[in-house]
Amino acid sequence: MHLMNTPTTPIIVHHLEQSRSQRILWLLEELELPYDLVLYRRHPQTMLAPPELKKIHPLGKSPVVCVDGMTLAESGAIIETLNEQYGNGRLSPTPGTPEALRYRYWLHYAEGSAMPPLLLKLIFDRIANARMPFFAKPIAKGIVGKTMSGFISPQLKTHLGFMESELAERDWFAGAEFTAADIQMSFPLEAAQARAGLDSSYPRLTEWLKRIHARPAYQRAVQRGGPSAPLS
Repeated sequence: MHLMNTPTTPIIVHHLEQSRSQRILWLLEELELPYDLVLYRRHPQTMLAPPELKKIHPLGKSPVVCVDGMTLAESGAIIETLNEQYGNGRLSPTPGTPEALRYRYWLHYAEGSAMPPLLLKLIFDRIANARMPFFAKPIAKGIVGKTMSGFISPQLKTHLGFMESELAERDWFAGAEFTAADIQMSFPLEAAQARAGLDSSYPRLTEWLKRIHARPAYQRAVQRGGPSAPLS
């Protein structure tokens, strides 16, 4: 039985639609912690976060969580803090075990290694489709094509192959049990499924996505925060 610490002030999640902050809603639903949601909409043309977020955190990014006098940013740091402080480590493996090492690795891998090539693909796809003078378009498309074929696409295939192989002997990224590392990994893998070639040729990753989407806490998070299809 996990004894839960109770926040002395309400947990407030500053949530940007279709963003990394969906993971924080899912975490709180898994931990069954009550929270208030402040929803921010993207600019309809640029799809960027609104400037109001800079009033909460100088970088103007989401997620940001306010609780007990703390303003928490960065998904991995938020997940670790909330899980340890208010979830009693419920969604992390026993310290000192091989699973704990894997858990920490995937918490950092998600943003440190998996997301950069996905973000590059998003940026270069937008460059290729951007409005520009007719004489510049062939140059832009040439640069995009060479960068995609020479670097971004090979990187994406390498990472998808690596993640697929890591699920060969275990159901979840840290081991046999679902952990917050799976929550952290959801954003890059949903992004990969949306725009970077994650399909049925990666059966373990595809099955993993089906299993996380079937979790009641995940579905409750989507109901509160909106569609989970990630943009950035």
